Amino acid sequence: MEKFGFVGLPNAGKSSLYNALTGGGALAAPYAFATTDPNVGVAKVFDERLDALAEMSQSKKIVNATVQFNDIGGLVAGASKGEGLGNKFLAGIREVDAIVFVLRAFRDGDVPGPHDPLEHLAVVETELTLADLETVESQIDKKRKAAKGDKSLLPEVDAASAALEILSEGQPLYRSNLSEDHRETLYPWFLLTNKPVLAIVNLDEDQLAEVDSVIAPVQAELGDLAPVFGACIQLEAEAAQLEPADRAEMLDGFGLGEGALPRFIQTAYHVLGLRTFLTTGEQESRAWTYREGSSAPECAGKIHTDLQRGFIRADVIRWDELIELGSWSSARDVGRVRQEGKDYVVEDGDVLEIRFNV
Repeated sequence: MEKFGFVGLPNAGKSSLYNALTGGGALAAPYAFATTDPNVGVAKVFDERLDALAEMSQSKKIVNATVQFNDIGGLVAGASKGEGLGNKFLAGIREVDAIVFVLRAFRDGDVPGPHDPLEHLAVVETELTLADLETVESQIDKKRKAAKGDKSLLPEVDAASAALEILSEGQPLYRSNLSEDHRETLYPWFLLTNKPVLAIVNLDEDQLAEVDSVIAPVQAELGDLAPVFGACIQLEAEAAQLEPADRAEMLDGFGLGEGALPRFIQTAYHVLGLRTFLTTGEQESRAWTYREGSSAPECAGKIHTDLQRGFIRADVIRWDELIELGSWSSARDVGRVRQEGKDYVVEDGDVLEIRFNV
């Protein structure tokens, strides 16, 4: 399961965000390092397509796609040199697939710390960059020596040398022009700034009427590097503890619709190149996660390895076409179900039935 790590200064709202997304009970306290060990939880990927298919099929069970979120202790200036939780904090980040910057914009005299999200962003980016610089500096000479006897290591040395130059200038790798080939070569190094990033700006209730203007400076700073969301995390964490009807009523009362977090989860999912195909029937409607560009047999293997091994074909229809027609049988009657073979590249939102023989 893909993992996202929350990164931010103490009191930015990381634990409240974790609780809002997972329904967990992580301690969210107004002092530094309330979180000393990572909290790990799973969140559903909200998908109206799945809900519509389940209603059509009158499914007894609905299974959403899921992602994992890690709430990691607060980062402070000097973390790369051991300040605060230091290396313990950084080790927690290395294990995730993507980083979510939690940046504080809310004002609260009872909660210490700055409320300028750009100040938060500058500190976390600096510390992650310094940590990566130390990692590359500590390993590159060993790799260069090893490459003298093993020429297959030369691409890794070239990638590390390019990264070293960038990091030495104080620039995170995701902000640089480091080539995709170099970035991919460096994946086994678990560099912190070589991961996809997102940002969520934590607002107070009074700022909800001006979300766009509050998050605009962060959007301008990150540009196309990362999606940026604004949310009153405390409010959404409180709503997450309620029953669905009460939660919807509470969020509607603040003019938030379904809230910011469902959109945030969907975007986080897509940032990693994850997509969804669907299956539906009376027993179960389910969303299945796959990598963009996967073939029909590869997606069949997500359901069961036997389906990939004995793959014959996939019956395919777009989810909205199936909803419009009302059932698989109706869709077949009017010739809207396509029969696709082993070379078919599955598209996000496809509904599949796999034909196989083992």
